[in-house]
Parts: sequence; structure tokens; C-alpha cells
Amino acid sequence: MASASATGSATGSALLRPLSDAVRLPLDQVNFVVCQLSALLAAVWFRTYLHASKTSSSVRHVVATLLGLYLAVFCFGWYALHFLVQSGISYCIMVLIGMEHMHRCCFVFALGYLIVCQITRVYIFDYGQYSADFSGPMMIITQKITSLAFEVRDGMFRKDEDLTPSQRDLAVRRMPSLLEYLSYNCNFMGILAGPLCSYKDYISFIEGRAHRTPRPGEDGGAGPPGPGAEPSPNAAVVQKLAVCGLSLLAHLTVSNVLPVEHNIDEHFRATASWPAKALYLYVSLLAARPKYYFAWTLADAINNAAGFGFRGFDRRGAARWDLVSNLRIRQIEGSTSFKMFLDNWNIQTALWLKRVCYERTTWNPTVQTFVLSAVWHGVYPGYYLTFLTAVLVTLAARAVRSNLRHHFLSPPPLKLLYDALTWAATQLAVSYTVAPFVLLSVRPSFAFYSSWYYCLHVACILVLLLLPVKKTQRAREPHGHRPPAGPTKLDESSSGQNSFPTTNHVCSQGPAGAHRHSSGKE
Repeated sequence: MASASATGSATGSALLRPLSDAVRLPLDQVNFVVCQLSALLAAVWFRTYLHASKTSSSVRHVVATLLGLYLAVFCFGWYALHFLVQSGISYCIMVLIGMEHMHRCCFVFALGYLIVCQITRVYIFDYGQYSADFSGPMMIITQKITSLAFEVRDGMFRKDEDLTPSQRDLAVRRMPSLLEYLSYNCNFMGILAGPLCSYKDYISFIEGRAHRTPRPGEDGGAGPPGPGAEPSPNAAVVQKLAVCGLSLLAHLTVSNVLPVEHNIDEHFRATASWPAKALYLYVSLLAARPKYYFAWTLADAINNAAGFGFRGFDRRGAARWDLVSNLRIRQIEGSTSFKMFLDNWNIQTALWLKRVCYERTTWNPTVQTFVLSAVWHGVYPGYYLTFLTAVLVTLAARAVRSNLRHHFLSPPPLKLLYDALTWAATQLAVSYTVAPFVLLSVRPSFAFYSSWYYCLHVACILVLLLLPVKKTQRAREPHGHRPPAGPTKLDESSSGQNSFPTTNHVCSQGPAGAHRHSSGKE
């Protein structure tokens, strides 16, 4: 969220202007938070009074769509029409163009439409404004449009033997109706902040089938405690709302005290020691994360409150409500490798990158996936500097891990020392890599990297030149007959992949079967 001084005009309703003035936050962000809290209440009502056992799926689709569009109009005014235009034209492409090329056409149109809107917003209206603008929801809708296009083609055009297990599990065997399509893209649970979910999971939820065939947990957990039992999400929702409250408090109290921009302050650069620079870099980027924790965890809680997100039971029989979770905070903050951080940050976007790009391309999938991620995020130069740096760091971290880690696994004290050193190195590398993502522009981004003498870039290049790079399993498998993998050599059981802060707004988006989700642990 922006500071109180950020008083840029909002495109949505001005009804909450007095509240915005009272709390000294921009109106668009107040609109977003109020709409998400309203969506939370609507989710409880939706699960209680429009449960699938009481209401037809058509009614549930209509209500979910109308509520979503109302929230979108309240937040973004007439800009919400972009959501319908993008979805409507994409649906026409799916229906009118043959299955052989439909997925590519949907991909090009949806991503192209998003890019045009981002260029318009950034370079015509409010460059550098961190706000809940209309292109944020369009990022999620673009993910849904492209994912579904590939899933429909997998289910209706490609042969099962040519699909990976994950693609077979996600394949859609019939063309969705227009109502189903709009409900999937624009439902009130995910229109403002996502997260992405698979079409099959969403339809199972709407039709009331999600709890009947639960997926086991990552620990091989048991099935439901009784036949036909539907677990309550209340405990999961309360827990996630508590995380939201703590994250919001941390953001409002810490982020303004530790601005990332101070890293390029001339006096600080000239007088601070290297340990002080490293410490401030880490804590300033750490302070920038709670806003994402708040927005993504609240979005997850809204889906759970509506009854969506159930993924089976663990060994103790406890229900798991993390089917559409977007992050794992403990694993992020305790990451001891670059891969582990990526695996647990913005999980659903990482899965999207894997499914539509990494496992479907034959030439340098790591680079192509990072490029797609940068393009999808927006048009600020800092995004591209971050993702280009991330390519180097990912490849170098993979080389270091494969060549050195096995030497430090025993005895336990040596492993503990290795974990401590790799935690510090990982947190510093992540902070160095994502600083331009926050700084946005070319000049401050290069000022930051030059103040560090491009040390991580140089170190990564030296690592790649000096250490042998072992081929991943994906590289050894012939195309079309390989196990699912992600840009950081993972399968979908780790529920993550390569993606950095997945939004240029505080309130919007910043790689499913049991094998589609797991703990994300190293």
C-alpha cells in the first residue's frame, strides 16, 4: 500500500472517500480492502445459503459472476469492462478457431491485450504509482484464459499418451459454456487478487464435488473421516485472517521506516560499511514482503470461506485448505536455497509459468519462462532487470548445489553450519535480485547494482564458467515424454517454480491430483 501522501485519483467508486481521508490511505487501496472484506462476507453467505446441495450449479455460476463484476466496477469503474472484453474475445477465439491453433491464438491475444493495458496505465496515466489498478485483475484473468486454452486443447485434441501426468489430470474434455467461462474468470472470490486455480477444480467446487474425492496430503495422509463428510473451512479461514492482520500491521508500521530506496541514497552509499549495506538491503526487502502476504493470504481466505480450496486430509485426519494457496511464509523466510525461495513464493503463478511455457517449449525453457514472467508482470524496466538477473542466479545456484551440497550433509554440525551460511547467502541473493523490481526505473536500478559493483552478476558468471553444469532430468528426456518440471528443476509436487514479486500493485497478483501440490520443502 502506498503512503498517505499518495493521493492519486481512483477510477472506481468515491463512496469511501471519507474513510480514505480518515485512515490516510489512497482511495483505490481502501476500495480494494473493503471489497475484499465484502467478498469474505459474501463467501460465507455463498457457502451457507447457496451451497451446491441446495442450489443448482447454474445459479451458483450466475451469482458468483455478478458479485465479481460488481466488486470490479466498484474498484475500477468503467475499466472493469476490460475484464469482459478480454474474456469475451478469448472465448470467441476458443469457439471459432480450430483446436490445433486455438491455444496459441488465445495466448497471444490475452497476453497482448494485457500488455497494451499495462503500457497505457504506466506510460500515459500514473508511472510508478503502486495502486490497485485495473491491470492487476487482468493479470489473473490472462493466466486463466491461457491455462484453460491449453487444458481444453489437451483434453479435446491431443492424445493421452502425448500428455504428461499433470496435463492429463488437468485436461478439459468438453468446451465450457459461456456462463462457466465467465464464472471461472470473473467470480467474486478471485477477480480482485486471484489466485489462479485450475478450471476443473473450480467446476468441481461449483458443482459440489470437490470434497467427495479429496487428494491426500504431501505426507500421504488419509481420506475423509467419514463417507460424504464435508469439512469446515472455519479454522483455516480464522488462521489466515490472523496472518493477514499481522502482515498488515507489519506493513503499516515497518515499510515506511525501511524504504528500499534508501539503498541508493548517496550519503548511505558513501558512508555505510559493507556489512551495514548488506544488513539494510536484507531488512528493507524483508519489510516490503508483508503487503504481498496480506493480499495473497486474504485472497486465499476468501476462497476457503466459500468452501473452495479443500485438498484432502493429512495423516492426523485434519482437513487441508491449501489447494489455491499462493505462498508459504515460513519456508520463504527460512529458505536455504534460491530454489526453495522460488518454490514457495507466488505458487499459483509459478505453476502457470510451468504449465504454459516451461514444459511445452524445446529451446532453453528456463530463459523463456523468465522472459514470459517478466512480460506478464508489466513494462517497468526494473522487472526485466530482476528477471534477467534471476536467470543467472538460478543457473549458478543450481550449479553450486549440484556440485557442493552433498559434501556438507554430514556430520550434523557441518550440515547445520552449511544451512546457516546458505540461508544468509540466499536471503542476500534474493534481496539483491529483486531490488530493481521495487525501484522500477532504469536509473535507480543501475545505481543500486553499481553501488554493489555488480558483484552477484560477476559471481554467477564465474560459477557458471568454473563449475560443471549437470544436465537436469528434463534436458535428458525427449520432448513430449518427460516428467513435469519447472524452471528450477522441480515437479509440480513442490507447488512452486520461478517467480518473483508477482505484481506491481499491493493488492493484485507479483508453478492439481495429489501430485500437483505438496509441501514445497527441499
